[in-house]
Amino acid sequence: MSTGMLEALGARRDERNADFCWRPHRGPFRLLTQAQARRYDERGFFILRDAIPRQAIETLMREIDPFEVEAENFVREQAGGELSIMKAGAISFTTHIVRRSQIARDFCKSQVFLDLCHDTLGQDVRLYWDQAVYKKPDAARVFPWHQDNGYAYVEPQQYLTCWVPLVDATLENGCPWIVPGLHREGTLVHQQRPWGLQCFDIDSSDIPVGAIAAPAAVGDIVVFSSLTPHSTGPNLTQSVRKAYIVQFAPDGAEIVGAEGQRVLAADDKRQFMIMKDGKRV
Repeated sequence: MSTGMLEALGARRDERNADFCWRPHRGPFRLLTQAQARRYDERGFFILRDAIPRQAIETLMREIDPFEVEAENFVREQAGGELSIMKAGAISFTTHIVRRSQIARDFCKSQVFLDLCHDTLGQDVRLYWDQAVYKKPDAARVFPWHQDNGYAYVEPQQYLTCWVPLVDATLENGCPWIVPGLHREGTLVHQQRPWGLQCFDIDSSDIPVGAIAAPAAVGDIVVFSSLTPHSTGPNLTQSVRKAYIVQFAPDGAEIVGAEGQRVLAADDKRQFMIMKDGKRV
């Protein structure tokens, strides 16, 4: 069925993705229920409800906000208003906050993330990436359908993304949308579009048949695989939709270049160990 979906969406596998096989999750689990593990294996995502105390989210958002203002001002004043996929007044990507914030570092080592990583990745895990994405009111700004592993090809391909809403993420302000099942195909070819990379040969604003909206409240985590195709819709409200995305990979994961060159994802300033032998580092 997934192969037929690929064809219908004009998608194809990355040529580096030759022998990928999805690794199912059998437990024993520290956090996941059997139903959540099955949903993750079958659909590539689930929503963990009420996982983070509201106070922790509010503290984190107060920490992130000044960094986001600084990043947006740089783009506006030094880069002509646009830099890569960031556009002042429309959408901002504030990366590697953990390099400058102990609050963010501690947040990424929260017990809920340790347990999620244990249940999906194993005993030895590093933070791979962190970024805040603030989507400003902009009716036209749809973020294209993509897999996180399409932006930088990582092996093992099967790492973890935790999409944390800092304000309620709704259909109106640009919550995630997921295409379930295609994570089992591994990494797909991505093409450059005006607002980012896209893995489907469709209009960025089109919603594929079978796509599922994933609205999430403050305290929830949208948990999905690095291989799960997803998008976020336009922000049709008058408020900023704020999210913090943290990604985790097994210790030893490598970034593989187009020519086969490999770089270990182990920059201790931003890709630090969070867990060794199942215990917090």
